[in-house]
Amino acid sequence: MDRLHSDPSLLVCPDFLSDPYLASRTSLVTPTTTEAQAVELLHAIWLTTNNALRSQWQQQLAEDECLQNEHQRLAEEEAECHQQTLHLVEETNKADERKKNRSKHLPIPMRPRPDATDNEVLVSDFALRKIDKGHYVELYYWTNTGIQEAHSTYRTRDDEGMLPTTSADGSTTWITAAGAKPSSAVVADRNLSPVEFAQAVPRMISAL
Repeated sequence: MDRLHSDPSLLVCPDFLSDPYLASRTSLVTPTTTEAQAVELLHAIWLTTNNALRSQWQQQLAEDECLQNEHQRLAEEEAECHQQTLHLVEETNKADERKKNRSKHLPIPMRPRPDATDNEVLVSDFALRKIDKGHYVELYYWTNTGIQEAHSTYRTRDDEGMLPTTSADGSTTWITAAGAKPSSAVVADRNLSPVEFAQAVPRMISAL
């Protein structure tokens, strides 16, 4: 069945009494059929044909709609399948990345931040006086080694002599001998290890 390209319900029945249909009327005229009857016959044939075409048109519209719905369903299924494939590839890549860089993806435990001031530390009197005066002082005095040295000196020294010194306001004050001289084992900041820096910086900041 040939496909229709326009709606047959929009067609208008022609005037079969007009000159263009003279030959059609004449072919139907017989001794028992008049020209008027021939016109009626042509009109009936046209209506029958047009009704058949209308039915074909409606069926064609229904088939087109079904075909369009099927195409849309297949397209949606293909799009969904494509999205699932992309998601699977993405998850696979993430899993591979986690395997390659396992340490980067370890969860960070929720623990309280350590407070550098939780434990009091004994720092060299010399270093503390330098801090009080706003002078430069090596970070060494706040490292574990520097603190151990301060503890050792504090525990082993006897009553030591006092030395005079000039305070910031110009007045004279008396300090212990230990507070007037630097440690003989002091290490320059540039020679400290990263671990020693990590030990000293929070402690020094808390002393400011």
